[in-house]
Amino acid sequence: MKLSIVIPCYNEKNTIQDIVTAVKNSPIADKEIIIVDDYSTDGTRDVLKNTITAQVDKVIYHDKNQGKGAALRTGFKHATGDVVVVQDADLEYDPKEYGILLEPIESGQADVVFGSRFVSNRPHRVVYFWHRMGNHVLTLLSNMFTNLNLTDMETCYKMFRREIIQSIEIEESRFGFEPEITAKVAALRCRIYEVGISYYGRTYEEGKKIGWRDGFRAIYAIVKYNLFRKAAPVRAAQAEQSTSCCGSRASCCAKE
Repeated sequence: MKLSIVIPCYNEKNTIQDIVTAVKNSPIADKEIIIVDDYSTDGTRDVLKNTITAQVDKVIYHDKNQGKGAALRTGFKHATGDVVVVQDADLEYDPKEYGILLEPIESGQADVVFGSRFVSNRPHRVVYFWHRMGNHVLTLLSNMFTNLNLTDMETCYKMFRREIIQSIEIEESRFGFEPEITAKVAALRCRIYEVGISYYGRTYEEGKKIGWRDGFRAIYAIVKYNLFRKAAPVRAAQAEQSTSCCGSRASCCAKE
C-alpha cells in the first residue's frame, strides 16, 4: 500500500530538512513525499531548491501565501498513493508513527484515521494550558454537530484513502481546514478511527503559528460545514461511484 505524505510548508527553514529526513526514515517502504511551499520568505525556498528537491518526489511552490488549507488542497491534488497523510513541516509529530495510523486502513477497518494527542501514553510535551482548553472546546463543538466522539479534531495527523480526500472540495485556505474536513468526512459517513500518537509541541518562540483568530475561524467553519454544507459535499465524479458509503466496499465513500 503506497502512502503519499503531503507536507504544507511556510517559513520552516530551520526544520524542513529535519522533517524530510524523518519522513524518509519512517518505517513505510512505499511512500511518496510531496512538499507544498506556501510562499515562504525566510529562506525556506532556497533550502528546498538547493537541497531538498532531489530528496523528495515533488516540491510545489505557491506564488503567494494562502494558508495551510490551500497548501493541502494543492498537495492532495498531486497525490498518487493509495493512502494520504498530512505531515506538518515542523517537528511536532513523529513520522515513525505512520504505521500506527495506517494499520486500521490496511486491515480494511477504516477509511479515515485521526491521530489523537490525548488518548495514549506516548510522549506529550507540556506547553500551553489555554491551547489545550481551546482544542477541547473546538473538538466538543465539532462532535456535537457531527455526532462523532473524537478526542482531537484539531490534530495534524489525519490519514485518508486517496479516493476519499480527492473527492472532497476543500474550501478553507487556513486552519479552518481541520473542522471543515472533519465535517465533510462525517457527512460522507466514512469509517473514522482514532489512534493515540505522541506530540512534541512547539512554543511561539520556536515557530508555532496558530493563534486565537484561528480559533474563531474554526468555530465559524464548524457551523458552516455542518449546518450549511452543500447538498453534495463531494465532486460530481465521486457522486457517480456508489450510493452506499464505507461498508463492505472499503475503497469507496459516497454522498450522504
